[in-house]
Amino acid sequence: MRPALALPVLAALLLAQPAAAQVAAPDSGDTGWMIACALLLLLAALPGLMLRHAGLANVRHGLAAMAQTLVAGATILLGWGLAGYSLAYAPGSEWLGGGSNLLLANLAPLRDGLTVPESAFVLFQMGFAVLAGAIAVGAIAGRARLGWVAAFAPLWLLLVFAPITHWMWGGGWLAQLGAMDFAGGLVVHVLAGFSALALALVAGRPRDAQGGGHAHILAIAGGALFWVSYAGAVGGWALGATDDAATAILNLFFAACAASLGWALVDRLLGAHASATGLLSGAIAGLAAISASAAMVGTGGAMLIGLAAAIIARIGAGFASAWIDDPAHIFAVHGLGGATGALLLPLFVLPLLGGVGFDAGITATASLLAQAIGLVVIALWALVGTAIAALIVSILVPLRATPQAEADGPDAVEHGQQGWDFR
Repeated sequence: MRPALALPVLAALLLAQPAAAQVAAPDSGDTGWMIACALLLLLAALPGLMLRHAGLANVRHGLAAMAQTLVAGATILLGWGLAGYSLAYAPGSEWLGGGSNLLLANLAPLRDGLTVPESAFVLFQMGFAVLAGAIAVGAIAGRARLGWVAAFAPLWLLLVFAPITHWMWGGGWLAQLGAMDFAGGLVVHVLAGFSALALALVAGRPRDAQGGGHAHILAIAGGALFWVSYAGAVGGWALGATDDAATAILNLFFAACAASLGWALVDRLLGAHASATGLLSGAIAGLAAISASAAMVGTGGAMLIGLAAAIIARIGAGFASAWIDDPAHIFAVHGLGGATGALLLPLFVLPLLGGVGFDAGITATASLLAQAIGLVVIALWALVGTAIAALIVSILVPLRATPQAEADGPDAVEHGQQGWDFR
């Protein structure tokens, strides 16, 4: 079944079923593929984003940025096992999953409609949760207390990520409306990008005047690791080692390469240097954009989606830097990049442009309307839900350190260490 045609029924297939109803055995090849893709996702989230966030932070904030990303990932991972998966994927209402899989209870030997055990599906989806949270907290690297991040991240998972995941991928109301997201353009990148915007607005600007970006080599290495490892996201959402998985990964690289060059071109047209970090920012904007449609568009479509996302993200980053402090351009790269890809999906899925086409009765106009509604809803809930979670936690644990602690640097104050020792 072609990917676009399968999407309207995918949510129903993913709903958990009683173990007694399973009669087939898991396919070892597909199961191994899903586990490998899950590990690639975690590789992108933890070492990849840790290096990127650290390199783009102030020299006295590098270790703190890495620690915050790690702690966010760890607490989200635990929250996913406790309740996140159940709220996202267990049978429930159109708005939220139920409690049948709390503490990962009642997992089926074989996920209904798939060829893998439900435990492998849980692991794969956990990678997306950790990835989205690690992206979002990068917007406040060096400004937030470690304890605040540890309390905020699991609350954000339950309040923001799990409901949106259920709406799109768990059979919720946005999926029933017809909104489509193959591998996280909306559920991961738009959600994380607009969550990062909310965090940057709540946290405010740094109190000191020193700029960030102290180790661009680290940022480039982390960005490249994120780029390559993100193949696990689009390849894994084929839900097996299939032609769709290979097609999705090919389109990921086509979009990212076109976007990387597009970002550099806009830099030059604006009279700036074609920065090395910009090349990676462009590539990440491209992969954020293609995530929504990676297995559903043609080669040329993937390249054009990546190029369009890079242009919009680069221009958006310039405007955003005037009113928020976001050294990694998370809002522009992930939020605007993912939004661009989600809105371009109905156009480039058309067979005329090399896509797989729509199911009978679905038009490009209706699909575009559903995509726009999904984008607006997810962006608004990410903004509002993240702000609510941030303010709730701030009542118990202050978000910002004292002025003196920020002047001394969170590396020394919170961790008693420094990123670089030149003695």
